Amino acid sequence: MSSLVRHAAVVETPLSVDRLLAVVSDDSVGGIGLFVGVVRDTDEGQGVQSLDYTAHPTAEQRLRACAEHVAAQHDVVSVAVEHRIGHLVVGDLAVVVAVVAVHRAEALEACRQLIDDLKAQVPIWKEQAFAAGGSEWVGLL
Repeated sequence: MSSLVRHAAVVETPLSVDRLLAVVSDDSVGGIGLFVGVVRDTDEGQGVQSLDYTAHPTAEQRLRACAEHVAAQHDVVSVAVEHRIGHLVVGDLAVVVAVVAVHRAEALEACRQLIDDLKAQVPIWKEQAFAAGGSEWVGLL
């Protein structure tokens, strides 16, 4: 594991922004890039009741690889990322990415790249349950 990647996990328990910020906390940083993905109540005009996230057994390994790749490309101090799996309802946190750097630009750039890479490369899929009935799978690779 890269010493810059302090934490990368796929978990079934509720996520905590404060927990990830504590993991990357360092007196040398001047900027924190933070992304928090939240279950929203609509998608493409349809009311969403809940989401069920499912992960391939390699998802955590792939998540760590994405984090290491991003950390190696940017001038960052450290990175932490968690993605939730299981049943989530509107308002629950689905993903948290925290990147710290000496300056804000590097932290923000790395944070954006990590969430984009995660969405494209990590085998985690969601099934949305709609308020009006029915469901839809999203994110199938």
